[in-house]
Amino acid sequence: MNILLIGSGGREHALAKGLKQSASCDLLCALPGNPGILTLAQKVTDCSLNDPNTIISFCKRNAIELVVIGPEAPLVKGLADMLTDKGISVFGPSALAARIESSKSFSKELMISHNIPTARYTTFTGDQAQLAHDYIEQSEIPIVIKADGLAAGKGVIVAESKQEAHDAINDIFSGLFADAGSKIVIEEFLQGEEASVFAICDGENFVMLAPAQDHKRIYDNDVGKNTGGMGAYAPAPIVTDEVLQKVADTIFTPTLKAMKEAGYPFIGCLFCGLMIENGNPSVIEFNCRFGDPETQAVLTVFEGDLAALLYSAANGSIQAEHMKQRSKGFACNIVLASKGYPDHYETGYKIYGTENINPNQQITIYHAGTSQDVDNNIITSGGRVLGVCAHAETLSEAIQKAYKSIEHISFQGMYFRKDIGKKGLAVTN
Repeated sequence: MNILLIGSGGREHALAKGLKQSASCDLLCALPGNPGILTLAQKVTDCSLNDPNTIISFCKRNAIELVVIGPEAPLVKGLADMLTDKGISVFGPSALAARIESSKSFSKELMISHNIPTARYTTFTGDQAQLAHDYIEQSEIPIVIKADGLAAGKGVIVAESKQEAHDAINDIFSGLFADAGSKIVIEEFLQGEEASVFAICDGENFVMLAPAQDHKRIYDNDVGKNTGGMGAYAPAPIVTDEVLQKVADTIFTPTLKAMKEAGYPFIGCLFCGLMIENGNPSVIEFNCRFGDPETQAVLTVFEGDLAALLYSAANGSIQAEHMKQRSKGFACNIVLASKGYPDHYETGYKIYGTENINPNQQITIYHAGTSQDVDNNIITSGGRVLGVCAHAETLSEAIQKAYKSIEHISFQGMYFRKDIGKKGLAVTN
């Protein structure tokens, strides 16, 4: 089939690789892509993400049979709806279904009303700031403050003191996350260990991919500000088969049932961020798309025809047989970031050494924040620049291979965490 991939990050590079390797993929195109993606896909030059009509025209001219939308923003804006209305198969939810990510209060209300395990919460708008501060004074610490809308994975503050909580409220309502912070969600802090599970959904049924564990904080040992994610590994040993079955039975099944009954069935990748305590999972958050940097690890251990799996889901009848194996071995994906991320950082620095990585050693360099200069050099263009992902039979070997590969790569201000996968090793040892 002919496929169009929307997006330009590390997640989309991993999707491009998975789609390109699929037996059912004949042609892969990318809009806008990045230097890594465009080694696998044809660049679309006559379309604009700001003009869906140009995308529709491109799909019609090139007999595109499946559009895979990577980022959340186009989904929230209704790109999947517009393409579907024109008879084009899309892997990605409608704008109404995408609210499960674009509005944390919507997501929490859905979970609470359908007895899906999650933290207790309350919401406040900007004109209720004083009520929010009063609420903090009566609450236990630590406590979690979230911007209600889309904030690129950074809109969550875990306050370790009441002063931190008050500061978070002031920062969000002062515009730290722009319109995403017009409303806040304050919820209880859940104890346990975090993990992520993706479900490929057709609106009613689903297939779960390998569970992963992300590392959100900027510094080692989970210290510092939240980021979009500094690394991930899969499968995560904390998510046992028993826990995964609980996720299916108590989270994904009732969530999809509730959304279908409400008139906005979820078709696409439903990302579930979990907190697991004593083998019991609770939902921290839902996202309406594949996660980054988890996707790079999850699809590395996936075995099957990814394109056929997504196509069957997009058309309302998922065919689980296209996934031959959920997790073959282990993968560790380490993010190389720009100095200063997730705050201010500089870009435009030449990246050295990626050509020295041998893919035959099961190492993949995923491009996230990269571009090309006038001399065709690969340069930094974002906060999260590259993902170095290694595949091996054991988690320990995957971690070692990934860190060994990083020794060959450099760019000015390059920063990475040194403890990706450490928690997983503690479980397996």
